Amino acid sequence: MEYVPNLKRKYQEEIIPKLTKDFGYKSVMQVPRLQKIVLNQGVGQAVADKKLIEIAQEEISTIAGQRAVQTVSRKDISNFKLRKKMPIGVKVTLRRERMYEFLERLISVSLPRIRDFKGVNNKFDGRGNYSLGIQEHIIFPEIDIDKINKILGVEVTFVTTSNTDEEAYALLKEFGIPFKNVKKN
Repeated sequence: MEYVPNLKRKYQEEIIPKLTKDFGYKSVMQVPRLQKIVLNQGVGQAVADKKLIEIAQEEISTIAGQRAVQTVSRKDISNFKLRKKMPIGVKVTLRRERMYEFLERLISVSLPRIRDFKGVNNKFDGRGNYSLGIQEHIIFPEIDIDKINKILGVEVTFVTTSNTDEEAYALLKEFGIPFKNVKKN
């Protein structure tokens, strides 16, 4: 039997029928789905210390379970002592099985480890995509706190196929992302 991540199975068996009923889709292909999850970490201090970027790349690769790539600056900014094509961050794009596995670890293990956690904001970009900013990357269980020399933030972006924020919100809510209960006027 072939391995299928729990959230992928949940999407196929529970989320598709529920969203089809709620939004009145005529075809299964109209139901929004999660395309990819992008983890992004800016390391501005890497301008002064080149080793920080390699450490950050290693940590993000460990969190994602997939090798991260360095991102480089596009232009010179003298105020920040930044030159064109200097490494200033790391990112990794997760798709398919790895994406579902990461999402499950994020929802069930990492987010509950945030201090005073009351849910995540429900601000979408207007095109059905959602970005979640995490201030401390040490909430991920893959990171060994004893070996950390600098606590950095991570941005997690969920890219969906939905056209509206309402559809994307319903999709991510069904996956189990704990949004804050904000009452709409």
